[in-house]
Amino acid sequence: MSILINDDTKVLVQGITGRMAQFHAKEMMEYGTNVVAGVTPGKGGEVVEGIPVFNTVKEAVEATGAEASLVFVPPPFAADSIMEAADAGIKYCVCITDGIPAQDMMRVKRYMKRYKAENRMVLTGPNCAGTISPGKGFLGIMPPHIYKEGPVGIVGRSGTLGYEAASQLKELGIGVSTSVGIGGDPINGSSFRDILELFENDPKTEVIALIGEIGGPQEAEAAEYIRDHMKKPVVAYIAGLTAPKGRTMGHAGAIISAFGESASEKVEILSAAGVTVAEHPSVIGETIASIM
Repeated sequence: MSILINDDTKVLVQGITGRMAQFHAKEMMEYGTNVVAGVTPGKGGEVVEGIPVFNTVKEAVEATGAEASLVFVPPPFAADSIMEAADAGIKYCVCITDGIPAQDMMRVKRYMKRYKAENRMVLTGPNCAGTISPGKGFLGIMPPHIYKEGPVGIVGRSGTLGYEAASQLKELGIGVSTSVGIGGDPINGSSFRDILELFENDPKTEVIALIGEIGGPQEAEAAEYIRDHMKKPVVAYIAGLTAPKGRTMGHAGAIISAFGESASEKVEILSAAGVTVAEHPSVIGETIASIM
């Protein structure tokens, strides 16, 4: 079992004629991901890595039945691409693009609310590594060989720390059900709380690893949800214990501006909610193993 994607998911890549999109689309296909289409306006009719290219997402969906989209579109146009995917009936969209203006993402969030919750496209990102269900497929830029199939769900704002957690687990002989990057921007499509709910309802996920960082209220909101609604154990690591207030650290969303946004405050809030917190990134895998 997995969340968001499985081995039958039909995937399209928006911006597929770009160099990086072509590279990662090829990797996805080699892993077994069912990539059925690409979209680049004005390039319809071309073929990239054996994948047919369409001018619009709607055309691609009608021709191929694509249900998930990976966005590799430059920042000035990425928000429009996400909204185009939503209008075309895409069920799940992963946006890799970094540097989308916060105002554009506010527009995307408002736009998607025109759809009823049950019909609304699920969006993860922007500025994320993507989503992988080991042995089934992935949408993103992660190195798939470090992921082993298993019962641990990973959700994180940091792509590289998500890789680190998966790699440590594999070394210990423990696998991953699905790993989801939600992105490090101030405004993103899905929150920790959204993904935690999916993992809680996934019968094959037994433990969840939450990778957080300084800035924003998402970890505090996750702690509240874990305390009130979750039965499965959660292990967390929060990056940025030494980060000074007022300074952006790597991600655009990683800046402390209020109480509950520093790493130490997030650790305190999560611990109070019953979450086991790993003190150092090098012990994330050991900490998960200790509660399994």
